[in-house]
Amino acid sequence: MRELPVRRVVIVGGGTAGWLSAAVLVRTMAPNLEVRVVESEAIGIVGVGEATIPQIRNVNRFLGIDEDAMLRTVGGTFKLAIEFNDWLRVGHSYLHAFGEIGLPLGPLPFQHYWLRSRRDAAAADLWSYSVNAAAARAHRMARLEKVGNTPMGGINYAFHFDASRYGRMLREYAEQRGAKRLEGKIVEVKLRGTDGFIEAVVLESGESIEGDLFIDCSGFRGLLIEGALHAGFDDWREYLPCDRAVAITANNGAVIRPFTQAMARPAGWQWRIPQQHRSGDGHVYCSEFMSDDEATAILLAGLEGPALSEPRLIRISTGVRRRFWLRNCVAIGLAGGFIEPLESTAIHLAQSGVSRLLALFPDRGCDPAIAEEYNRKMRQEYEQVRDFVVLHYRATERRDTPFWRHCASLPAPPGLARKLETFQATGQIFRENEELFTEQSWLQVMIGQGITPRRYHPAADNLPPEQFEEFLRNIRRVVQGAVDRMSTHEQFIAEHCAAEPR
Repeated sequence: MRELPVRRVVIVGGGTAGWLSAAVLVRTMAPNLEVRVVESEAIGIVGVGEATIPQIRNVNRFLGIDEDAMLRTVGGTFKLAIEFNDWLRVGHSYLHAFGEIGLPLGPLPFQHYWLRSRRDAAAADLWSYSVNAAAARAHRMARLEKVGNTPMGGINYAFHFDASRYGRMLREYAEQRGAKRLEGKIVEVKLRGTDGFIEAVVLESGESIEGDLFIDCSGFRGLLIEGALHAGFDDWREYLPCDRAVAITANNGAVIRPFTQAMARPAGWQWRIPQQHRSGDGHVYCSEFMSDDEATAILLAGLEGPALSEPRLIRISTGVRRRFWLRNCVAIGLAGGFIEPLESTAIHLAQSGVSRLLALFPDRGCDPAIAEEYNRKMRQEYEQVRDFVVLHYRATERRDTPFWRHCASLPAPPGLARKLETFQATGQIFRENEELFTEQSWLQVMIGQGITPRRYHPAADNLPPEQFEEFLRNIRRVVQGAVDRMSTHEQFIAEHCAAEPR
């Protein structure tokens, strides 16, 4: 017999994950769904300068959020790439740019032709064939769907912004469409005796908040999924040993770059996220190899402008819940899992969590088969993101500190090991099971981290030398011509989405 439909959703925790979940649910299911968000001003959120990936534009479009208005509200800038400094070796730098690289020719992906070109010592680097990379290097920006009349895709972009402002914007959006916010600290979680489902959460005031479905967005604490339901946690420190972060805000440097920076440090790495009104900076590190005071000193020394806040220490736990969905509770955001923000995936993983919840939206019985499918897909995505992040640590020549020597000995997860072996043997990259990172992303990081295939596909040699050189030359010319016509990043912001001065 069909169970009764879910009518009451209770979201525990606000922040970006909580209010994103609320916004998407009310946009999709109001007025037939009551959405309440329980959060406490007394409990802080992990709100730092946030870098995103292009998928955030999908959820903004779905919500009907005007992009320029959003950027003005959150003090946002555009992100075309991530610049990795000192990861392969000290003094070395490369980009992981969004978008396409080069053009395929016949059945072969572009990388085989580029690998053929490397027989010439004067060959152009891989990023000369990327519109995003060339624009990032030139500090330029445009909304460009494709390059002229060519088959080459244009600019693919994401954002840098103030995460707390983005969360407030989502809260306003959700509340305008019927979501209700309840202030209070949860002191008890009531479970139903018959099946162990969550029946209600009780606030310090004594108020009991009942629901049919509970979404845990309480951050690392996992108040519902772990504290009440004991879902379990798989720790991934064997692959990613960093367990601390210290974050701060600072004045911007002289230029607002259209890319995130990730600078390798003696026991971890430092991020720099440019926003219109400030820079969000942080240092992710391993406490086994560095003290909190040392990490803070390195962060402060690496700022481009004066600090605007006190350094804030964050303890991090890399890994995932053994079950993201258990009974009538779904963990989204940090409550479900955490992977260090090296590839800016935090908001995407929350977005992915609520999107899958919508696709598998239950009735009040919360059929275990639905939860099992949700758990399988979410774990798969987290593992794929983990593997991509591990690649940066495993594929490095650095042996100059105990931390980097330790990283050299880290095991490679099976999925990463297969990708590396295949690429080194053939130059081929295979994208599996709708994984987040594209072949172009894997290509850039593997090449950037010094992994060179032993051969390329023999069909790449079929193109006669003159045609081969003209093919590559035309792509470089098209890329550079497109970038030359763009505004500078700062001009583009001033013309389209400048925030009010602070």
